[in-house]
Amino acid sequence: MSMSLMHATMADMPIIDDGMYDAPVAAQVKTLQTILALSPAVSTILRDAPKLALPHWYLGAGVIAQTVWNYRHGFAPETGIKDCDLVYFDPDVSANAENKFKLASAEMFGTGPLEVEVTNEARVHLWYETEFHIPLQPYTSCEAAINSWPTTATSIGVRQSGKHFVVYAPYGLHDLLNMIVRPNKAQVTQAIYEAKVARWQRIWPKLTIVPW
Repeated sequence: MSMSLMHATMADMPIIDDGMYDAPVAAQVKTLQTILALSPAVSTILRDAPKLALPHWYLGAGVIAQTVWNYRHGFAPETGIKDCDLVYFDPDVSANAENKFKLASAEMFGTGPLEVEVTNEARVHLWYETEFHIPLQPYTSCEAAINSWPTTATSIGVRQSGKHFVVYAPYGLHDLLNMIVRPNKAQVTQAIYEAKVARWQRIWPKLTIVPW
């Protein structure tokens, strides 16, 4: 689904009625778009990332969910966010090709308040098992990668495409907007999930955690 991007500042932060978190999908997308527009860091990345010409990209995972959690907790937009996952899909799985995008991203976003991590999802299987000790079949698209991310709330990617705000959320937006952390067992292990949950609970105490 795509919608025109709204622009907002902290000075005119909207009051979003609690009912909007369980509203129809189009209204949920609008709510998400409004909340993300309140984060200067996220707004800048969504605005400028198209200049990198990343093939089929999304800004996704923790930075999206945690920006929502910060809004709902009344925290500053960047509280607790470790980095921003800027993912794309390119059949060229060489490290050199990925590094060119990493360098361009560092030049563009390196002075910003949040670290931006650029990843070609087409080559994740080449290093995933070494880092996480779990085998991974090659992804066939960015969407396939997002389908496997650790929780239903963080399995999300958004991007700016011209005048349109594009969202890919295979498990919907209900858990994200309602601060529900639910495991997505497609790839993550119990140990990794519980370690993430423990960190998140310390920062965002109003989260509802669904046990493994």
